Amino acid sequence: MACVLRVGDIDSHADRMCIRVVCGKGGKGRYTLLSQTLLGLLRTYMRTFRPKLWLFCDATGAQPISIDTAQRAYRGARQHAGITKSGGIHTLRHDFATHLLEGGVDLFTIQKLLGHGHPSTRARYRRCPVHS
Repeated sequence: MACVLRVGDIDSHADRMCIRVVCGKGGKGRYTLLSQTLLGLLRTYMRTFRPKLWLFCDATGAQPISIDTAQRAYRGARQHAGITKSGGIHTLRHDFATHLLEGGVDLFTIQKLLGHGHPSTRARYRRCPVHS
């Protein structure tokens, strides 16, 4: 989860461009995509806030932000953007998988990026409606 990402989990080396998820869904570690767009946004964020250890930290800088804080920020951004679709941050994970599938990425690759261990978990993305 993004709440516990460390600054060192961002690998912007041109050959890799990935984010290391140390303890993701199901307690599994994996690597996922780091786009040029996200890298640019993260660099701006890091120049502005200068995080030391945790990419997104609490007010003291000593702890990662809480899930509740992240959910409140997500809901506020969603409202500010005029998005009426319900759901929390986890919705973004589902949307990411759906957009990958719509973009022609194979199910096995999506499974690896999301850390799914069982084929039936990834198969649900074949059935989901197009997200806007």
